[in-house]
Amino acid sequence: MPAASSDPDKSVLSGPDRPGADDPGRGRRIAVDVGSVRIGVASCDPDGILATPVETVPRSKEKGPDAPDIRRIVALVEEYEAVEVIVGLPQTLRGERGKAADLASAFARRLQRGIEPIPVRMADERLTTVTASRALRESGVKAKGQRPMIDQAAAVAILQGWLDERSRAVNVSDPEGGDRPTGDAL
Repeated sequence: MPAASSDPDKSVLSGPDRPGADDPGRGRRIAVDVGSVRIGVASCDPDGILATPVETVPRSKEKGPDAPDIRRIVALVEEYEAVEVIVGLPQTLRGERGKAADLASAFARRLQRGIEPIPVRMADERLTTVTASRALRESGVKAKGQRPMIDQAAAVAILQGWLDERSRAVNVSDPEGGDRPTGDAL
């Protein structure tokens, strides 16, 4: 797991996270695909099996914690009673950070302040938008109507990847439904 920054304003980790020992257990998760114009949002069922699209939120020019885009995501986290939020971290194919990754990390830090103590995780999202775009095109969605749907589909891909990795890391045989990771599974 990447090291946390010593800067208190950068409490969200600088690199991608992985599901692990700090898993919050059973409950809905929200994923966001942060773009420069729109934010795709997805959620999952309480058992963390299937990710589904929620909506596309317009990006705000405001950058503070009370910006309309942050407020909308905070409202969705509350509405869905999310136990965790996953923000896509767009890295290069070589795993390096660029401007888009810095944008997503800054958004995640602002979001974290609005939803504490709910954890915000960063997940590797390389190629999710490309994959989502291709899937929509192949399903017959016209290019003109694709953009908001692509953002949601990318958020679904981010969340589904997280859920799949989480299911491998979590002991799902807990009869109480606690879904806590086991040391052997990590």
